[in-house]
Amino acid sequence: MSTPSGRLLALLSLLQSRRDWPGDVLADRLGVSPRTVRRDVDRLRDLGYPVHASKGPDGGYRLDAGAHMPPLLLDDEQVVALVVALRTASTGVTGVDEAALRALTTVRQVMPARLRAAADALEVTAVARHPQRERPQVAADVLLAVGAAVRAHEVLRFDYEGGTSAPVGDGPDAFRPPRRAEPHHLVTWGGRWYLVGWDLDRADWRTFRVDRMTPRTPSGPRFAPRDLPGGDVSTFVAERLGRALPWPCVGEVELDMPADDVRRWAARGALVEDLGGGRAGLVQGAWSWDALAATVALFGVPLRVVGPVELRDAVVRLSARLGAAVA
Repeated sequence: MSTPSGRLLALLSLLQSRRDWPGDVLADRLGVSPRTVRRDVDRLRDLGYPVHASKGPDGGYRLDAGAHMPPLLLDDEQVVALVVALRTASTGVTGVDEAALRALTTVRQVMPARLRAAADALEVTAVARHPQRERPQVAADVLLAVGAAVRAHEVLRFDYEGGTSAPVGDGPDAFRPPRRAEPHHLVTWGGRWYLVGWDLDRADWRTFRVDRMTPRTPSGPRFAPRDLPGGDVSTFVAERLGRALPWPCVGEVELDMPADDVRRWAARGALVEDLGGGRAGLVQGAWSWDALAATVALFGVPLRVVGPVELRDAVVRLSARLGAAVA
C-alpha cells in the first residue's frame, strides 16, 4: 500500500469481509510483513475496533462485534448495495419499512462526501408486483419468534387463522389446539412471508402464512432437521408456491370453495391457500390469459380476481363472449 492510512483501510476492509484471517495471509494480501500487520492491528484497536488476535501456528485475527459502531467503511459497490436495499425495502413487516428509511438517513450522515453524493444520485422506485393486491402485514415480534425457532431447531406451537384443526370440547369452553411444526426456513414470495416446516400433526411438509400465525410460548422441544424435498428451500418453494409452473400466464384468484376441494381439481404445481370460512386462494397458470380465465371459471363457484390485470381483462372478455353466445 502506498500510505499507512490506505493500508489501514485495506486491512479493516479485509477483516470485515470474513470472520477469521491467518496473519501470514493478511500480510500477503497487503504486501507487507507480519510485523507490520501486528502494528496496524494495534492502530485499529486504538481507533476502537475490537480486533481479537490468537497465537500459535494457526493464529490469526478476527474483528469481533463491539459495543459501539466504529467509523463506517464502505467501498463503492457496498454503497450501491446498501442504498438499493434500503430504498427498495418493502418487507411487509410492521414498522420495518419506515425503519429502513431512517437507517438510510443515519448511514448517509457518516458517509464521506463523495459516497454521499453517489448515494443521493441513486434514486430507485420499487414497483409492487401486483399494485392492486393488498400486502398483508406481519408483526415484527411474530417474525422474530418464528425466526428464533428456525435458528434454534425448536418445535413451533402456534395458532393459525383459517386453520382446520378440530376444537376440543363443546360449547363456550371448547378450545382449538395449537398447530405444531418443525420450522425449517422463512421465505418471502409474492409480497408475503411464509414458513416452510414439517407439520407434526399431518406428517407432511407445509408452507404457512406468517401473517396468519400467532406463536405460543414456550416453544416445543428441539429437533433434528429433516431433509427438505428437492434438496434446498428455493427448489421446494418454487414448486410449492407455483413459480415452477411452465406456463406463460400465471394469475391469482380467490374462490368460494374449501381449500381441500380446490386442491383436488387444481392443476399440478398450483398454489392453494386456505383463506378460512370455506374460501381458498389459487395461483395457477395456463397457455393464455383467456384459457386461464376459462380454467378458473370451471370451478363453478363465485370468485374474485386478485391479479394481474391481464387476467382481469380476460375474465371480462370471457364474460362478454359467453353472454353473446346465449343472447
